[in-house]
Amino acid sequence: MNKLKICTMVIMGSLLAMSCKSYKKSTSLVQGEFILAIHGGAGTILKKNMTDSMEQAYKIVLEQALKVGYEKISQGGSSLEAVESTIHILEDSPLFNAGKGAVFTHDGRNEMDASIMDGQTLAAGAVAGVTTIKNPISAAKAVMEKSEHVMMVGRGAEQFAAQVGLEIVDPSYFWTKTRWEALQKVKRQDSIKTQLDHDQKHVKRLGITNKDSKFGTVGCVALDHQGNLAAGTSTGGMTNKKFGRVGDSPIIGAGTYANNETCAVSCTGWGEFYIRSVAAYSVSALMEYKGEHVTLASQKVIDRIGKMGGNGGMIALDKNGHVAMPFNTEGMYRGTVTKEGKITVEIYK
Repeated sequence: MNKLKICTMVIMGSLLAMSCKSYKKSTSLVQGEFILAIHGGAGTILKKNMTDSMEQAYKIVLEQALKVGYEKISQGGSSLEAVESTIHILEDSPLFNAGKGAVFTHDGRNEMDASIMDGQTLAAGAVAGVTTIKNPISAAKAVMEKSEHVMMVGRGAEQFAAQVGLEIVDPSYFWTKTRWEALQKVKRQDSIKTQLDHDQKHVKRLGITNKDSKFGTVGCVALDHQGNLAAGTSTGGMTNKKFGRVGDSPIIGAGTYANNETCAVSCTGWGEFYIRSVAAYSVSALMEYKGEHVTLASQKVIDRIGKMGGNGGMIALDKNGHVAMPFNTEGMYRGTVTKEGKITVEIYK
């Protein structure tokens, strides 16, 4: 090998090393550190609108959820088990638009959706429009593990959940004063328009308006000791929704996706745009087919949703423990836990 070739190789190697260092710094990632991440909805979440006590209440629940998920994995549990148990905490809290904190439809009902996916097998399960299942994420997991189907809806999903032994509650369990008053406020503002859970932009089509007076959807992504990824998402939908509307949360590839070869993703935001852009799967596809890093891939998808007129965010965890949490709103309830158990919770941009 001549001196010119050797010099060229040295220079190229130096440039590549500099590029990698710059990239790592710009993404603010600690390589391979994370095993679990959560979100509790994205929107116009401003510190000036949040009391200290309310902010602390959100952080306490988010930290509790992360601790539960971490304990499950640290004790040898699977990523699927971690996702389910973590989302239970968020579903059981009235602070988030899922389970106990679900928002009301135009008819004054709480209709919930959820989905879960196993990155090892690509198996998935989902439920939509359920009203009596205490923890919809468990119903989604049961559909995946105990049926030959991927999605069940409405009364049929509820009958299945009861048959496999899940906790069934009276619909009144989901009633909360805050969400009920929010429904009445929306109805007073405009009896025709529907109010989404996440943002202020709007499209004048079928009376759909997105004004963001509340916060929504919860989700979790996890990586266990066996290297298996999983993702789950749960939501109460959107306030004052009509016509049996279903968003992205229970749709595999839109609101939830997991693949051991790439990443696990859970989304939150204006669901129609996430469905149209197949948001969660798109992150995985960019990683698989273009070799992009999870940070770049997830940001590209959020940018695309923004250009379409939608908004929100997502959490994504890759097979090597790198996490990304991009969003295009003022804030997103979010948190991470490392394999050493270090918990970080954030709310604002």
